[in-house]
Amino acid sequence: MTPKIATYLEFARQVAATLPGVHEKLCFGTPAFYVGKYLLSRVREDGETITMQTFERDKWMEADPETFFITDHYRNYDCMLINLDSVLPDDLKALLVTAWRNRATKKLLKAYDDNLE
Repeated sequence: MTPKIATYLEFARQVAATLPGVHEKLCFGTPAFYVGKYLLSRVREDGETITMQTFERDKWMEADPETFFITDHYRNYDCMLINLDSVLPDDLKALLVTAWRNRATKKLLKAYDDNLE
């Protein structure tokens, strides 16, 4: 495992610990984070990038195309690729929380929001 991936996994685990219902398991042989059966993010086999579920990938890709991008394979999916060399921790956290919000049940959302108050 590359140092970048290890750092990402530790960071993602810390964020995931604050999000109800998130669990980690393998996806295509690499670590991934899920809420229920829905994928939030996974490490890609290259050890340099991750995938992240998002409905706002055009916004992110336009703002920083070196960090946020897709390949033809991902064109029809609601996710984007993130370069771990250049992503800011605050952006990564915001994206993980948003991916979770996009996929979590109403019950999990309420539990999280109630905990924030």
